[in-house]
Amino acid sequence: MTLSTLFKIAIALAVAFFAIEKLRVHQADKRLQGHAVASAPAQPFTDSPVQTATQDASFVFNRYQVRPLATFAVRARVLSREDYSLGKEAELSPIDLALGWKRMAEPAVYEPLNISQGGRWYRYSWRDQPPIAVQEIIESSANMHMIPATPAVERALRKARKGAFIRITGKLVEVSQPNGWRWTSSLTRSDSGANSCELVFVESALVEN
Repeated sequence: MTLSTLFKIAIALAVAFFAIEKLRVHQADKRLQGHAVASAPAQPFTDSPVQTATQDASFVFNRYQVRPLATFAVRARVLSREDYSLGKEAELSPIDLALGWKRMAEPAVYEPLNISQGGRWYRYSWRDQPPIAVQEIIESSANMHMIPATPAVERALRKARKGAFIRITGKLVEVSQPNGWRWTSSLTRSDSGANSCELVFVESALVEN
C-alpha cells in the first residue's frame, strides 16, 4: 500500500470521526432542550388574574420610562375590545380589552349586560336587574390598557374578539415622561371608576381558538 493511499485513508477516517461526533453532540443537545421544555414551570393561569410584586428595574420603551409594579398573568373572556390611534396614550397602548373571569366569563352572565368601551373606559348596564351582584361584576371584570412589548404581541392582541378566551402575561406598570406626565396601573381588582384600569406591559398574548 503506498504512502499516498494511507494518507487518503487517514483523511477519510478523520472526516468520518468528526461527522459522527457532530451528530452525537447534536442529538445530545436535542435531548437536553426537550428536557428543559418539559421541566419548565407552567404559567399560573387561574380563574382570577395572578399578580406578584416585583423589584424589576425600570426601562425605556418608545421614549417612555416604564416602571414595573407587579408581574401579571390572566386567562379571561374578551367582553369587548376598543382600538385607539390618537393621543399620547395610543402611542403606548393602541388596544383596550374589557376582560371577564369567574362568573363574568359565563355567557349567561355577561350577554344580558350592555357592554361598551370608549375614552379608555369600560361601561356596563342592564335593564331590570344585574345578572349578578354589582360588586361581583366589579371584581370579576376590568378594562385593561394593553402595551404590546413587540409587534408579534400586538398582532396577537388584535385577534381578540368578543367571546374569545385570551391568555396574557406581562407586568402591571407605571409609565412616565420627564415633563411630569404619568400613567399608572391599578393594582387591585376591587376598584371601579377613574384610575381603576390595569396598564399592562404585555409580553405574551394568545387567543384561544
